[in-house]
Amino acid sequence: MHIGGDVKDLGDVFYANPEEFIKKGVHMRMQHDVIKIDAQAHTILAQNLKTRELLHDKYDKLILATGSRTSIPVIAGIENPKILLCKTCNQAHQLSEASKNNHKIAVLGGGYAGVELTEGFVKSGHEIVLFQRNDQLLDEYVDTTISERVKKLLEDNHVTVLTGTNVSRFSDTKDGHLKISTEDDNEYIVDMVAICPGVLPQSDLLKGQVNIAKNGAIITNAYMQTSDPDIFAAGDVTEIQYNPTLTSKYIPLASHAVRQGTLDGMNLFKRRRKSMGSQATSGMLLFGQTIACTGLTLNAAKDANYDAHHVYFESNYRPDFMPTNTKINIELVYDRKSRRVLGAQFMSSHEVAQSANTVSVIIQNNNTIDDLAYVDMLFSPNFDEPFNYLNLVAQKAIDKELDYWGMD
Repeated sequence: MHIGGDVKDLGDVFYANPEEFIKKGVHMRMQHDVIKIDAQAHTILAQNLKTRELLHDKYDKLILATGSRTSIPVIAGIENPKILLCKTCNQAHQLSEASKNNHKIAVLGGGYAGVELTEGFVKSGHEIVLFQRNDQLLDEYVDTTISERVKKLLEDNHVTVLTGTNVSRFSDTKDGHLKISTEDDNEYIVDMVAICPGVLPQSDLLKGQVNIAKNGAIITNAYMQTSDPDIFAAGDVTEIQYNPTLTSKYIPLASHAVRQGTLDGMNLFKRRRKSMGSQATSGMLLFGQTIACTGLTLNAAKDANYDAHHVYFESNYRPDFMPTNTKINIELVYDRKSRRVLGAQFMSSHEVAQSANTVSVIIQNNNTIDDLAYVDMLFSPNFDEPFNYLNLVAQKAIDKELDYWGMD
């Protein structure tokens, strides 16, 4: 949003600042790096980054919210100064400044961050090549049909999209540009590269002191408490209960961090409220199109051993007699045996993000396609048809299952 010009001042994206916490009585130690946590002794060793002075402190209860660190891909030449990362606000500012002197930019990574960054660069007048290692964009979030629509939307906005493409090397050209070599023996010349990498939980401070998953994420109970009863955790450093599969999973989302941090504060001295888990509900706005999803994709549902099936629904979101209208695209994933709704994906110039939230609750509550097909929803020609589009996509799934069970 900053690179595209929607947010002028990066400082505006922060939801809190030290001064607000100080007013509430919090003792803040900014620019201090925690070096060591001794869980058995309940002590912390930190260093003042300005004075290099060491600070020893004790705690009764501890909340670890150290977030995640960048997982930098192993590619020859990646240390080139023309290659920048995109994860933190400081890195976003560096990218924005560097892009002012460069026109053709390569973006590596076809997840949310890479796709949104691509849009930002396009809006600021740059020529973009988007590299995605996997065969489709947003592959962790949407299935093929909507992924292809996203790809076309980018291409319609003059982005070169290269899916199924592995970058093998970066090297300087004689005229000061950057050459990108790929495993399929193609070469691309750009001015700079922005990498939107994956992330890893930053849990080293508690290694060997609390239970940690193989991926490095801290394991907590439903009250966000670690295996040490005096230590709680929140955000990108933890796993979360993923309701569609009833498993613990690493899903680094800002929405999770906010909820988990709130639960930590509530449960620190008394168990008050359990985490409800997550459906990994997320969304983005891309060139005027809302893309939103919740729960499992079809491929992920099959990988989780569901007898999964899906329906694709495309229709105007409200009656044709209204003066304006627009298409809405929905993919609904469900389990054929239990008829449970497992996931949904949306794409439209109409605002469909809140529909993803609705289906998130449907998944949370183990509702079926039958429930969704006839659940009470408002009707007004201003907003929808007599049956809301969520009703209609579920009714389409029911119709398909009549054929599946040999019924008519």
